[in-house]
Parts: sequence; C-alpha cells; structure tokens
Amino acid sequence: MMDSSVGGVAVILLAAILTNNILLSKFLGMCSFIAISRDLRTAWGMGVAVTLVTFTTALLNYGIYYGVLVKDAPLCGADLTYLTFLVLIMVIAGFVQLVEMVIERFSPVLYYKLGIFLPLITVNCAILGVNLLMIDSDRQFNLVQTAAYALGSGMGWLLAICLMAGLRKRLEYADVPKPLQGLGITLLITGLMAMAFMGFAGMVDI
Repeated sequence: MMDSSVGGVAVILLAAILTNNILLSKFLGMCSFIAISRDLRTAWGMGVAVTLVTFTTALLNYGIYYGVLVKDAPLCGADLTYLTFLVLIMVIAGFVQLVEMVIERFSPVLYYKLGIFLPLITVNCAILGVNLLMIDSDRQFNLVQTAAYALGSGMGWLLAICLMAGLRKRLEYADVPKPLQGLGITLLITGLMAMAFMGFAGMVDI
C-alpha cells in the first residue's frame, strides 16, 4: 500500500504527469495524439476532454469495482471481476456520450474540429489503461490515490499533446526533409519527447 498522506498523493500526481506519463512512457492514446495535435486550440480541447473523462470515469469505476465486482464487495458478495473489462468500457462510453453532448451544446466550433475523434475518446486506450492500472494489485490505490493518479495521467496526456501541437506549428516554417514530412517527423519528435521525459526518472515514481 502506497503512502496516502498529502505528500504521497502529491508524488502520485507528479509521477503520473512526468515520470509515468501515460502517453510518453506507456505510449497509450497515440492515435488521437498524432491525429489531433496539428492545431494547438484543438489539442487543448481534446486534452481537457480526455483529462475530464479519465478523472471522472476512474472514480466511477473505482466505486463500481470495489463496491460491486470484487469478491465480498459491500453491494455484492459474488466475484464478478470477470466483468471488469466490460463494465469499465461501458462506463467510459456512457460518460463520453455525456461529454460529447456538452461540448456540442456549449462549443460547436470545438465539436466540429474534433470531429470523429471526440466519440473515439471511448476507445482511447490511455483512458482504459488508467482505469485498469488503478486496480493493479501492485499499486493498491485507495480512492484519493486513484483520483490523483487519474488526474495526473490526464494532465500528462494534455501536456504531451499541447507540446506536440506547439512543435508541429513551429515545424510549418522549418525546412523538414521531404521523406520525414508529416507522420515521420511527428513520430520522431514523439520519441525525442519521450526521451526528454525520461530525464525526470528517479525524481518521483509510483
């Protein structure tokens, strides 16, 4: 069991953003990261949406997992952990639909810029990865630690996609060799960013 003090929770938050960045250390959520990082405003909107969905669904799924699915749970004595994947995905899908309706209502421009990638948050493996890692037996997070880990993971994904969007904007004026233009230079920069984030290794870890 990890330290659940304020300092321990802060370590989990920082580690999820930097040393254990869900995108740059585990390479989860790469599809939407590469596709949406062409424009900074769109990248920011997508990152905020992913952070919100990750944070909220992690808390919801934590309650469902330990309240219903595990053996001898308060609300159900049977072992229903074999339903974990199905339940996690259903909760994520339902919440994404809610986020999609809110964005369409209050920010139509962002809604149309995100396009098909907004409903595809449902299958963003970074979100599902966070929801699965929070119940990892090696971590044994409590609710507060889960909240810190989910928030940090979402913020880490947001940080990575905004950095990439800024870099890709600058590259529009750079003399990039033709064979590397587009996806090639994007993947190359992603690898360099991952190496840069490795420089934080040892500072905080979970």
